[in-house]
Amino acid sequence: MREIRLRWLLLGALFSSIGMSFIWPLTTIYMHNRLGASLTSVGVILLLYSSANVVGSVIGGRLFDRYNPFYLIVGSVTTSLVTLGSLIFNHDWPAFPISLIFLGLASGWTLTMVNSLGTTIHSRDGRYIFNMLYFAQNLGVVLGTALVGFVYSVSVTLLFVIAFSLFVCFLTVVVTCYHAPAVMQRQVVTQTTQVITIPRPNRRIMATFFISLIVIWVMYEQWVSNLSVYMTGMGIPMREYSLLWTINAGLIVVFQAVLNWLANFFSNLYLQVYAGIFFVALSFATLIFAKDYGHFVLAMVILTLGEATAFPAIPAIVNSLTPRAVKGKYQGMANAWANVGKAFGPLFGGLVIDHGSYTLLFVIAAAANLVILGVNGLMITSNQRNVEIYK
Repeated sequence: MREIRLRWLLLGALFSSIGMSFIWPLTTIYMHNRLGASLTSVGVILLLYSSANVVGSVIGGRLFDRYNPFYLIVGSVTTSLVTLGSLIFNHDWPAFPISLIFLGLASGWTLTMVNSLGTTIHSRDGRYIFNMLYFAQNLGVVLGTALVGFVYSVSVTLLFVIAFSLFVCFLTVVVTCYHAPAVMQRQVVTQTTQVITIPRPNRRIMATFFISLIVIWVMYEQWVSNLSVYMTGMGIPMREYSLLWTINAGLIVVFQAVLNWLANFFSNLYLQVYAGIFFVALSFATLIFAKDYGHFVLAMVILTLGEATAFPAIPAIVNSLTPRAVKGKYQGMANAWANVGKAFGPLFGGLVIDHGSYTLLFVIAAAANLVILGVNGLMITSNQRNVEIYK
């Protein structure tokens, strides 16, 4: 049965990633500097955005298993399209924060749909599919973040026009290229006709991954939120902090190409997870001693190596541990738990800094990731031999 061509799935992910990269990098600056919202209000709105992303991920995954995914992804992309279209004409207060919440819901839904559709492609190795999806999404971040500052200085409205146009392209790709028989004739399961039982070892490993995603992303978000204050407080210009994210996105593209080549020589995805978590921990250990910009660049390179290694491996393993009838549900859960970590990361970091110090935050982040690494090693080694592998 003819499947979706991977190239079209990657193109859709690329359009979506570029489009959203015109929105999320400037939400705090725009709401605080242009709309006059307090940082507390901005924090609450971003929490609601992340919460909506979690809801969209969970609902999208469950609906994928029960209904035709073609119409579901058309619905999620159309929701983003309508929301961005409304922002072209009204991006003041409170239209912008309300629209941001709808975008959070739609983007969580869309990302889950894209990852879940990746599970319907059986002509390619699952690891390769998820590595390439991660590659495409981060290539979109590279392109989007490289342009967003320039476009923002020209016109805020132009940002929404470009993002809207990219989602028009995404919807065009979906309508013309995702209408494959493997999707349209895909069998779905209902509670009344079939009960899906996943082996206990599979569930234990996936539960460990979901908990790990929360912890890793809570700590990772310190780079996104609190590191900017820490670095500028040391006299490092904001533009050099922003450059770290350009380095991050560019290196992800490079590391993904290397990982795809290395996949020809080793097949144990669990080793990727171990290595990725270790490098994330090492990046925070490096921050403890970072006193100049060069050390921050080194820490970012190590962090990027960690995320490029672990993050695409986890959904690939989850795909192999779940039967076809519930793949969408568990891909949605992986995305949802990651967004839970993203939602509470800035709050956690702020509390530690307010009642301790940045150094304490880095120590806790490094230690927490090492603990998670140990837990993963224990759970995987004790259950891996008994897992059931699905295609």
